[in-house]
Amino acid sequence: MIALFLQIIILCFIFTTTASSPHGFTIDLIQRRSNASSSRVSSDTQLGSPYANTVFDEFEYLMKLQIGTPPFEIEAVLDTGSELVWTQCLPCTNCYDQYAPIFDPSKSSTFKEKRCNTHDHSCPYDLVYADGSYTKGTLATETVTIHSTSGEPFVMPQTIIGCSHNSSGIKRPSSSGIVGLDWGPLSLVTQMGGDYPGFISYCFSGKGTSKINFGGNANIAGDGVVSTTMFMTTAKPGFYYLNLDAVSVGGTRIETLGTPFHALEGNMVIDSGTTYTFFPESYCNLVREAVEKVVKADRVVDTSGNDWLCYNSDTIEIFPVITMHFSGGADLVLEKYNMYVESEGGRLFCLAILCGSATQEAIFGNRAQNNFWVSYDSSSLLVSFKPTDCSALWS
Repeated sequence: MIALFLQIIILCFIFTTTASSPHGFTIDLIQRRSNASSSRVSSDTQLGSPYANTVFDEFEYLMKLQIGTPPFEIEAVLDTGSELVWTQCLPCTNCYDQYAPIFDPSKSSTFKEKRCNTHDHSCPYDLVYADGSYTKGTLATETVTIHSTSGEPFVMPQTIIGCSHNSSGIKRPSSSGIVGLDWGPLSLVTQMGGDYPGFISYCFSGKGTSKINFGGNANIAGDGVVSTTMFMTTAKPGFYYLNLDAVSVGGTRIETLGTPFHALEGNMVIDSGTTYTFFPESYCNLVREAVEKVVKADRVVDTSGNDWLCYNSDTIEIFPVITMHFSGGADLVLEKYNMYVESEGGRLFCLAILCGSATQEAIFGNRAQNNFWVSYDSSSLLVSFKPTDCSALWS
């Protein structure tokens, strides 16, 4: 999820504001001192590879992890499009309703608020989203625990987290917060340390449970694997940028070349925390026009204000197959479920590609990633995809 606005001021780091998608957040960062904690782990072979269980929650994927001593389980949005790990904490002056109990730091023997150069020595953070939702709180260090393939818990002492005391507008009460997984220094994967250098993989389906893997167990291989280069920009560090060369709608290929969307070093963020796919308006309209030429059904006007492209139909089969062509020959042929959303009552289908403003980031969202095993390798700067029946993989 990519944020409109974030302010954090702490002793070691200075964070600046950023403008982006209406569906989440990230962190622009000027690093003043390294915060890597490579001494906390030894190697994959000795401790195994860390992993966590995940749960599909209609629009998002929630990652299960434990914080504190004794361990307290939370489920938070799995988000490769942001950096900070945060959860709602007691006392909550203004918190959104969540189903699960809220974390109480006073009951954890390992919770410790960060000390910063502020009037009260606290380290405040303030995240504001484009849709008006927000979270505010303080930074702290806490023990974070997930699973390991060794059979023993993977324990991360003194992990920096955000403790939210004021949150509003978050519409998923099943979520207790967000787990930031980009390649910024405060993300969970970076804080795992030098023996787990940015290796992540997951396989999403629109139902049930799955896993997210870190370290050596995150590699994917075999027939059908395609890879594309990931890019990091100095203007917006932390994002996993991919380079989209073209989109095919059925047999019609729409190149980014010759449009303002064209780039050679990344034009699209891959983001597990955003549901749908976003293109800049001019290129998005070209894709939509190609869909409209194929679909022979009654168009339905979207009154939600989101300008969805929708049709009445008894079947999804009338809609064209859409293929994403990423640089390096990584062609992803997307299933109908990836690209079209059916209404709860049926008979109404909408294209799951939305048009953003000229300044909004293009986003490859989690629905489009369904039934691909996706692997991030920050050491070789590659994102890999393997078509997979993800629901069968984790059943």
